[in-house]
Amino acid sequence: MKNPEIIAPDAPLLLAVCGASAQVLALRALQLLLEGGHCVDLVLSRGAFEVWRAEMGVLLPVAPKEQEQVLRQHCGTSKGELRCYRWNDQAAPMASGSYRSRGMLILPATMGTVGRVAAGIATDLIERCADVQLKEARPLVIAPREMPWNLIHLRNLTALAEAGARIAPPIPAWYHQPESLNDMVDFLVIRILDLFGYELGALRRWEGPIQER
Repeated sequence: MKNPEIIAPDAPLLLAVCGASAQVLALRALQLLLEGGHCVDLVLSRGAFEVWRAEMGVLLPVAPKEQEQVLRQHCGTSKGELRCYRWNDQAAPMASGSYRSRGMLILPATMGTVGRVAAGIATDLIERCADVQLKEARPLVIAPREMPWNLIHLRNLTALAEAGARIAPPIPAWYHQPESLNDMVDFLVIRILDLFGYELGALRRWEGPIQER
């Protein structure tokens, strides 16, 4: 395996969104990154568009520039830099190993995408980019949103972990005493983005059991 590259902290993060449930996690991750002034290269899978409409009532345009405008409206921020790409644009810059990025996050990840990446098959831009991250020894974080996992899922995830990916399923916690669904969403998203070294939002970190007053 090649030695990991030293990537500048202001390099773009590739955020890939597959057609699994929990699209709100992808939207919140994008919002936090942009509000923090970071650069995001965004790719939605073909199936993700329908899930956005089903879960959030949002009809996203396919054209990249129009998509950027709509997503910025939903994120409510003009900060950061957002670049959107079509799922089948395999001539996009990040499809090449020479493109420098901070890493790649697939959130949420379908088990179909997991299986194809584990097998080295790239049928779209997301899968090609994931393959690039692995071959260049760059951070690849996969957040599978599926349960229960069958043996095929487990073997595919194990193969990806052995190849260098980090597996980060969005599993909730209660020690931070969430008071709303938004609190839980923030916990999941920030913990996943922690893996890239970002400092985003106010999150109660574990400091031991809460003392009785």
